[in-house]
Amino acid sequence: MSDTDGKKPLGLRGGPRSGNVKQSFSHGRTKNVVVETKRKRVVVPKPGAAGKSSGGGKDGGDPSRRPAGISDAELERRMKALAAAKAREADEAKQREEDERQRAEERERRRAEIEAKEREEREREEAAKRKAEEDERRQREAEEAKAKAAAERAKPKADKPAAAAPAPDPAGEEARAAKGPSGPRKPDRERTESRERPAKRGRDDGNRRSGKLTLNQALSGGEGGRQKSLAAMKRKQERARQKAMGGGDSREKVVRDVQVPETIVVSELANRMAERVADVVKALMQNGMMVTQNQSIDADTAELIVEEFGHKVVRVSDADVEQVIDTVEDKAEDLKSRPPVITIMGHVDHGKTSLLDAIRNAKVVAGEAGGITQHIGAYQVKTDSGSLLTFLDTPGHAAFTSMRSRGAQVTDIVVLVVAADDAVMPQTIEAINHAKAAGVPMIIAINKTDLPAANPDKVRTDLLQHEVIVEKMSGEVQDVEVSAHTGKGLDELLEAIALQAEILELKANPSRAAQGAVIEAQLDVGRGPVATVLVQNGTLKQGDIFVVGEQWGKVRALINDKGDRVKEAGPSVPVEVLGLNGTPEAGDVLNVVETESQAREIAEYREDAAKEKRAAAGAATTLDQLLAKAKEDENVAELPILVKADVQGSAEAIVQAMEKIGNDEVRVRVLHYGVGAITETDVGLAEASGAPVIGFNVRANAPARNAANQKGVEIRYYSVIYDLVDDVKKAASGLLGAEIRENFIGYAQIKEVFKVSKVGNVAGCLVTEGVARRSAGVRLLRDDVVIHEGTLKTLKRFKDEVAEVQSGQECGMAFENYEDIRPNDVIEIFEREEVERSLA
Repeated sequence: MSDTDGKKPLGLRGGPRSGNVKQSFSHGRTKNVVVETKRKRVVVPKPGAAGKSSGGGKDGGDPSRRPAGISDAELERRMKALAAAKAREADEAKQREEDERQRAEERERRRAEIEAKEREEREREEAAKRKAEEDERRQREAEEAKAKAAAERAKPKADKPAAAAPAPDPAGEEARAAKGPSGPRKPDRERTESRERPAKRGRDDGNRRSGKLTLNQALSGGEGGRQKSLAAMKRKQERARQKAMGGGDSREKVVRDVQVPETIVVSELANRMAERVADVVKALMQNGMMVTQNQSIDADTAELIVEEFGHKVVRVSDADVEQVIDTVEDKAEDLKSRPPVITIMGHVDHGKTSLLDAIRNAKVVAGEAGGITQHIGAYQVKTDSGSLLTFLDTPGHAAFTSMRSRGAQVTDIVVLVVAADDAVMPQTIEAINHAKAAGVPMIIAINKTDLPAANPDKVRTDLLQHEVIVEKMSGEVQDVEVSAHTGKGLDELLEAIALQAEILELKANPSRAAQGAVIEAQLDVGRGPVATVLVQNGTLKQGDIFVVGEQWGKVRALINDKGDRVKEAGPSVPVEVLGLNGTPEAGDVLNVVETESQAREIAEYREDAAKEKRAAAGAATTLDQLLAKAKEDENVAELPILVKADVQGSAEAIVQAMEKIGNDEVRVRVLHYGVGAITETDVGLAEASGAPVIGFNVRANAPARNAANQKGVEIRYYSVIYDLVDDVKKAASGLLGAEIRENFIGYAQIKEVFKVSKVGNVAGCLVTEGVARRSAGVRLLRDDVVIHEGTLKTLKRFKDEVAEVQSGQECGMAFENYEDIRPNDVIEIFEREEVERSLA
């Protein structure tokens, strides 16, 4: 049908001309618009022109045989487009025929499959019915034979009239049984079909709508009852389709072995049984337990549910959850060489970090507060020979004992840095003990040999006292003289490390699940919990699910020591791991597991075990011990503090340093310590306990600062552990009671005793030594034994009350509340002075 639909189109007559059109608007407004109308020229090709022009280029080029106003190029383009359209239509028609043929074949195949299945089903049903009929016939025959035998046995005993009675006809009995009370009985198959037909017809009548659905019926619900939803109809169609495709057969239930721990979440139990969560919740509710899918149930309840669903229960203990961690021994052919892990140890300010800087060509010391290392750093260095070395830089300060211990446990070689001008110091001895306890070889690096006061031989001699015999002393421990400032001996040190690593033959399996140790952990503001992990075995990859101590997570990102993101980290590679759900403890072991549920279960088990251990430690004391401890602590003053640090290792070191501060009268109690910024919760706890908040390389956020100002809580920031320890010592010293010292200022001898009314006994004395003061304390000595200690009521010279009396002068003294004074008694005069005490 054309667009005009048999009507003339509206328009203006004639050629190009202009006219006025009046437009009307609402509220009686009008507007005149000038309109110019141009007629478009339409070129209509002559009949047969296209066919002739397509015959060849000669016709196409003939102007007399082509439509007017069309150039050769335009005509050629039209011909090509027409040919392409015809070819496309032919291809589409061919494709449609092919698709139709394939659909017909598919329909035929499905129909044949459905018919074959229906035929098999009918044959199976007929075989089952024949078997049932055969069994029933055999049973009937057996019963008839049994009845016949019983009748034959009873025949000789019967009376003659009974014998004269006619014998029963088995054929007649069978015919009567077949006819039944109301006529001949139908075969079993016909009776079954007759019972099934009404049921089927009734079901179809209930599902099918009778007649058309009118609007009134739809609005009033006149069809009687609730209608099926669209989702229900879709499910029904899907079931019908699956049945037509042969997928509607009921599958045999798979019986599974379900591991049930002491407690298990309902959703996890359903997952282990491969059942729907709604079905499990329904079964629990039927058993009287109103729970949701996120709640936990005990092992006995879970066992009942598992048995109800037809599965087998495998009871496991809580400790079995850690069995998923791979502990398989590696095969010799899977082991490959790995870089050695070298830990730099030594006393504070002996140049450990500077020596590592010289090796790395970096500046780490400049970034540490006070120029001392307060974190454990992990770096990887590539030597000139191309070999990789992993270095751990541990702090040398006395507070960081646990850090040095961790560094020794995860290392292969210990480089002990000793300053040539300072020799062996306390932390040097401690580092030697750590290395011996861990059983790792040592290399002695004698640093600062460029100084004038350097004496390397004294260092070697001092090491002999601690059973460290260097090669120059005919021992086995390598020693190298180095200078971090000038770079002297660095090549020799690297050669010594390479030689020691070659002797150790360090190997690991990079193709197994990763295992590593947490060197350091911190809570970063932008990145969340971050752990510095040294991979010891396997390869840690991005996306791995792991458990570390009481925490678990999924590797969101791996960052190497240069700050670059990497996809994976092999053995002996230190990386920062992002993606933990909490901050782990430094020294925790990282293990990669297969699923998040396993990691979560292991972490929860470890957390519960740690809580139970702490609770058991607190409950182990008896009531008598608690009372005794409370009595001991009654006279002990406590300084409560809250500690927040940037990394876990620093927080532990501060807590250990705080525990060493104090004596029998005063001590420091750390209420809480953690990693990360100071929060409003920390300020609230500090206010309740009257404690200051100490931040080590961290700051308080804005809400915490406002809360601290309002509540009067003191927040102190530190970046050097020396200053922190000194300030806490001063604060703890303020809790100590002042020491009372007595200064003897004079002696006086009683010459005579006078009795004065309203005053009592007054001693006439001669000051034999020092000075007697009215405000001083006095003791009365009789035969060098203290009889009384108190204060003076009055001190007079002649009749005047005086403040003090010099030596060699006479005076009168009266004691406060004491009258028993005799001649020749000696009065000792002293003053008390309060001296502030401090903790050493």
